[in-house]
Amino acid sequence: MGMTDNLLSTGQWFLTLALFLIILVQAARSVRWRALRADNVLQHSFFGAAVVLGFIWQLRAGIYPGLAIHIFGITVVTLMLGWGLAVFAGLLALIITVITGREPVMMFAANGFVTVMIPALVTQGIMLWERHRDFSNFFAYIFFCGFFGAGISVAAAGLIMCLMLWASGVYDFSELVHDYLRYLPLFMIPEGFVNGAIVTGMMVFHPDRLTTLDQRRYR
Repeated sequence: MGMTDNLLSTGQWFLTLALFLIILVQAARSVRWRALRADNVLQHSFFGAAVVLGFIWQLRAGIYPGLAIHIFGITVVTLMLGWGLAVFAGLLALIITVITGREPVMMFAANGFVTVMIPALVTQGIMLWERHRDFSNFFAYIFFCGFFGAGISVAAAGLIMCLMLWASGVYDFSELVHDYLRYLPLFMIPEGFVNGAIVTGMMVFHPDRLTTLDQRRYR
């Protein structure tokens, strides 16, 4: 989901920009840039993920004037690269959507915050929870981090976007509940399936591409 028009008040726009910059700085600090420069495989994964996301995000459906929905795909990118690099890959993909005219440059920070940063942070939190629980079956990684992580990340992003739109006065809360929030589970299902299926395939054929996967934990 993304905002294709400026739907935020001036105060909200600056607040979102501030949050965007704070998270961006933290993401930059979490990335091992030297390791990225030295690892050609990781570079290919990073730029490949950005290009694929940029293409997928061209395929969208409008639900309200100024709003559109699309598959996020940030969960699988986070599991591949870690949350910091996932944020930068998602922002590169967002630049592609701006260049192609799908989203306005004025809403880059807001869309980056909702579409990229929130799902990446939620996925990171679920992955750390799964790691802390120390499950011994690799299916825990697939289902909790892949399937459920993707669905929950979409739900979190959708709820935050609704709160932003309600606070800006663009839509009434009852209208958002009736025409958007009650359909949120329908958005979660395909997101979970797509991300979970890709994570499953990568665990079978290219587990080395999942940098967050510690294969020694699973028996």
